[in-house]
Parts: sequence; structure tokens; C-alpha cells
Amino acid sequence: MSLASRVANLFSSGTSTPQQGRDEFGFVDDGVPEGKQTFSDFKLGTEGFRSDTMAQKEVEEEEGRPPYLHSMIAGGIGGTTGDLLMHSLDTVKTRQQGDPHIPPKYTTMASSYSTIFRQEGFRRGLYGGWIPALLGSFPGTIIFFGTYEYSKRHMIDAGVTPQFAYLTSGFLADFAASFVYVPSEVLKTRLQLQGRYNNPFFQSGYNYKSTAHAARTIVRQEGFSALFYGYKATIFRDLPFSALQFTFYEQGQTWARQWKQSREIGLPLELFTGAAAGGLAGVITCPLDVVKTRIQTQVNPSTEPVKKTPAHPTIPTERVKSSLGQQIRSISTSSPSTHTPRPGSINLDTSSVLTGLKLIYKTEGLAGGFRGVGPRFVWTSVQSGCMLFLYQSILRRLGIYAASADQEAVI
Repeated sequence: MSLASRVANLFSSGTSTPQQGRDEFGFVDDGVPEGKQTFSDFKLGTEGFRSDTMAQKEVEEEEGRPPYLHSMIAGGIGGTTGDLLMHSLDTVKTRQQGDPHIPPKYTTMASSYSTIFRQEGFRRGLYGGWIPALLGSFPGTIIFFGTYEYSKRHMIDAGVTPQFAYLTSGFLADFAASFVYVPSEVLKTRLQLQGRYNNPFFQSGYNYKSTAHAARTIVRQEGFSALFYGYKATIFRDLPFSALQFTFYEQGQTWARQWKQSREIGLPLELFTGAAAGGLAGVITCPLDVVKTRIQTQVNPSTEPVKKTPAHPTIPTERVKSSLGQQIRSISTSSPSTHTPRPGSINLDTSSVLTGLKLIYKTEGLAGGFRGVGPRFVWTSVQSGCMLFLYQSILRRLGIYAASADQEAVI
């Protein structure tokens, strides 16, 4: 029996309750909550506060709630690593979706990958635009994971259904991060579509020397708002994607833990739940990705099209001059039914997502909305699997480091 219990027993009669004993001795406010069995149950001094803190940590660990800073660091490193690992496939997807050539130069994923690598190389070709991708990915994922964890925990604590909390938190987190990653997305997609400087193998309409040159040129010739060109299309794609991805992931993690009857589900299931969540969300949102890519990479036409010459009165296209003076791109004016599916991508000439979806469906059919779905599925599944696996792994390492630091502080 502990010393505290022995002292408490001295003040308790044989048959009296703890509360009766306290009343008999005239205790008015001794700090012991009503209903406590003995004085030994009450925690005194700094030891009590330390015990409360330890109990709170145990609850957080049981619910899988790491510190916000740990989530942000792990998310930033995991997300950036996953993005850079899969950047080459993202370049192939961008080329397939934004290819203006008729017939298209890039068809299957394997042939597109080998063609770009053979003609343009690795750094300037497949990894074109990696610098803006890096500059946008790290701060963007830090903001994303911090916002996601904060909103998810508060909604669940308020009694919101977990699935709805995951979905809503994904929306809010991606919206908060969009102010950082959208400008980098504009630079990235244009440099990916361009490839190397003075590219003789692919005419994209852009010819930037570097990331800095691209940013300066866009701001000087198109205005600062051009860095947010396609913002609505981007959040129309990314908000549903993130919401679906993390809803699928959290639900998959729950099922895996129930099946394993443990919080540690192992490497195969960690990779599978992350990859399945990203791949499924990527396929569902592919039409939105196609519209986003074309809006951000289209060459903006001038208000007055160049008149057609009499020598070609039957050509069913108008030649539209770029406001940048970089490229002349064809816009189809023929009947949509004669080009379903169309063998090349048209200039949408709009910033409306719904208008873009309708135009693609009319001119290219349902398949037009799923151009590049193969690379997108591979990219989103592998990137999501790598990112979320690294996220969980880094979280565990940070937890171990924090626990050892706490032990050393106590000693």
C-alpha cells in the first residue's frame, strides 16, 4: 500500500464514504473533485500536471495524432520527394494533353517517354520544369498537411462524421495551399510543354531560357495575374482530387488497421493504401486535369484573328496569332461531329472549366476528357503511395526522436 493511501485511510472511518469523511472534518474546498475514492487518487503539485500531460499524449498517440509541426515537416518532405520522383511521368502526361500537332506526336505512354528522352534528354526534356515544381511543392505541402490535420481534428472533436471530416479537410487544405502552388504550376506546365530552349522537336508556343526568364517574361508580357492563369481550373481539379484522395486513404488505413488489428499495418499495406487512394482519385478527376492543362498551356489568341487568304477558301480553320508572337496555332471551326474523337488538342480559348469540358466533349468525345489517363493514373498512384509512405515513416521517426528527447529532459 502506498504512503498516500495509508495517510488517506487515517482520515476515513470504517463504513463512511470518502465524501462523508470529508464533510465530517469540515473540508470546504480541498481541491479534490467530488466523487474521488481516496486522497491518493488526487494528483498533487507538478507531478499531477506531468501525469495529465502524459495522459493527453497517450490519447493522442492512440488516436494517431502527432504534433502539427511533425505533420507539416513529414508532409513537406514526403510530398516534395514524391513529386520529384514522378516528375518525368507528369511531363509525359502534360505533353499528351497539350499536344497541338495533328496527328498527335505523343500517343502511348511508353513511346512518348522514349521519344522525349531520345530527342530532348533527361534534364531539359523529361525533367523540364522541375525547379518551379520543387519551389511550389515543398511550401505547398507544408501548408496542406498543417491545414488538413488542424481542420480534421477539430471537426472530429466537434462530432462530425470522420468521412465527411476527411473530405472537407481535403478541400480546405488544398485551397489554403493553392495560393502557393498555382503560380509554380503555371511555370511548371509551360516549361514541361516547351522542353528544351529552342526545341527543334516540339513546337509548343513557348521558348523560355530558364524558370526566372519564364517568370519575368510572363509578368512583363501578360501581367502578374497570368501566374494565376487557370487558377479556377486548377482548384476545380485539385480540390476534388485531394478530398477524394485523403478520404480514400483514411478509410483504407482504417480498414487495414482493423484487418491487422494493429496501428502498424506494414510496408505493403502502407504503399497499397496510398497508391490506391491516389490512383483512384486521379482517374476520377482526369477530365478536370485535361481542362486545367489546356487552359494553362494554351497560347492566348489576340482579339482579332488573321484573315484567311483567298488561296485557301476551303480550309476549315482560322489562323490565330499569339499575343506573345511565339506561335500560330490552329483553332477548328468545322463541325464537331466530324472530329470525334479529334486527333489533336484544340485551343479552348476560354478560362471556364465547364465551357472547356463541353468543348472537349463536343470536339473529341468522352475519350478527349481522358487523354493522358494512363500516365495520370501511374503518376498519381505512385506519387501518392511514395508521399504517404514517407509521411508515415517520417512521422514515426520524429515521434521516436521526440520521445527520446523528452526522456533525456526528464533525466
